[in-house]
Amino acid sequence: MQASGRVLVCDSIDQAGIDSMKRAGLAVDYKPEIKATELVAGVKGYDVIIVRSRTKITKEIIDASDAKIIARVGVGLDNVDVKAAEAKKIRVINAPEAASTAVAELAIGLMISLARSIPRADAEAKKGNWIKKELMGTQLSGKYLGIVGVGNIGRNIGRMARSLRMNLIGYDPYPINKEFVGETGMIVTDLDTLVESADFITCHVPSTPETKHMFNAARFAKMKPTAYLVNTSRGEIIDENALYEALKGGKLAGAALDVYEVEPPTNKLLLGLPNVISTPHIGAQTKEAQELASTVIAEKVIQILRGVI
Repeated sequence: MQASGRVLVCDSIDQAGIDSMKRAGLAVDYKPEIKATELVAGVKGYDVIIVRSRTKITKEIIDASDAKIIARVGVGLDNVDVKAAEAKKIRVINAPEAASTAVAELAIGLMISLARSIPRADAEAKKGNWIKKELMGTQLSGKYLGIVGVGNIGRNIGRMARSLRMNLIGYDPYPINKEFVGETGMIVTDLDTLVESADFITCHVPSTPETKHMFNAARFAKMKPTAYLVNTSRGEIIDENALYEALKGGKLAGAALDVYEVEPPTNKLLLGLPNVISTPHIGAQTKEAQELASTVIAEKVIQILRGVI
């Protein structure tokens, strides 16, 4: 059954999803560089607005639109005014399942990089500096990994970490899947106990008023001075100034950040520390994840317009 409607794609997405929507009979306009002012002026007449990370779908854009669906090719909905959309009875959808493997693999990679100082070792070796004696690392095997937010990504990381013979501690404000807990032997606890006990902490929570600066000076003071923090979720959950002070003062061994309070990041003091690894929000930046996210969103859009879901 063919679908009907006009689709505006505002950001760069994988071609597979665009092709899928066109095959289903949708008219797709691909404008990955469209500006906010152009979007406000030109959004009327589209049934579907698709974005990735760059475009912010504000109340002004929503009020100017006739959209039935706003779709985010990715996990979060931080760049969509969901309340304004709901007020106009617009369906807001995303693809949280698409990036779970890619983000989990990056988090594990960052943990290993922290434990073995891989970025520093690489940089110094390329400069001709043989600093082997300075690079005494630590093994992941036998260590306690605290997973903050045990959803799709958190569970993927947990399974990977168990294959590395790590022990799991989990915190989530929502009930954690019982089968996963039984499968992995995860210790479920409150956030402060996790922070006090873990050798590595990896964060996988959304940006909400409740999670803003959940990692602050008080939490850093509870962590082991030998502990490492990894954040591939949302930058707002960490107080970057407090993290800088904790790392500089030796209250924390190191941190790896893929997300920041402001992106691109402006906290040069934090990023300049030798025990900080910084990547430019690449958690979902794999060919496989982007193709899957695009096709998942395309299929959801098609099914909604057909009245199936």
